[in-house]
Amino acid sequence: MISLQSATNSDILIYFLSEEAVSVVFGQDINEATFKRISEFNALLTCNPFIGFRTTVVAYTTLSVFYSPIEVMQSVLPGSTGFEKISAYLDLLNAEATKYYSLKQRRIEIPICYGGIFGPDLQEIATFNRLSAEEVIHLHSSAVYKVYMIGFVPGFAYMGGMDERLATPRKAQPRQAVHAGSVGIAGKQTGIYPLSIPGGWQILGRTPIHLFDINRMRPSFLEAGDEVRFKAIDEQRYYELSNLKDGHQDH
Repeated sequence: MISLQSATNSDILIYFLSEEAVSVVFGQDINEATFKRISEFNALLTCNPFIGFRTTVVAYTTLSVFYSPIEVMQSVLPGSTGFEKISAYLDLLNAEATKYYSLKQRRIEIPICYGGIFGPDLQEIATFNRLSAEEVIHLHSSAVYKVYMIGFVPGFAYMGGMDERLATPRKAQPRQAVHAGSVGIAGKQTGIYPLSIPGGWQILGRTPIHLFDINRMRPSFLEAGDEVRFKAIDEQRYYELSNLKDGHQDH
């Protein structure tokens, strides 16, 4: 019978997700320290994959690891099941993690045109928080955000670090379509819609940057671990940047 949790003295917990995946839990609280550990461990695992390794998915406090069960079982990793083999490898890697890797963070500035047709909920956010529209823009563009994870559609970046004075609940009735590039608030998070899709976040602006393009070498413009600042631009500058190839330049 497969154990649902690794039985080690490690400071991480490893849970069975399926025959092809495990979840590595690094803590219970969403904070900078926990996310830094996850990002560093993910980078180390990617550089030192086990036989059968496929991919990982980063979240707030966990790292999901996907693999080929057939290749893992044929490997020389210790253990009688795929879960035991993977757990043993991940525990060993975690024990050595601090010796190997120090994550280099990318710092990215994203232009955003606030309000008007680009930010239809700006005034609603201001009213809910008893602020002026100008105060909302100032607070939102002054913070440094951390990209904690990419989901629920390709390229959608969930970002923490928003000033709590801007916290606003999702819309009671989601929109049937939200424009690609729309920057929104949901609770204490801010995020950017990479594609035109339905959504219930409160939209306060839009960026001309293309957040997801399957034809790029790196389809998702943002990655987990990135630090982001928003730079307010006017409507004219928005359209100027929209006419540039990809709406941005990679550096």
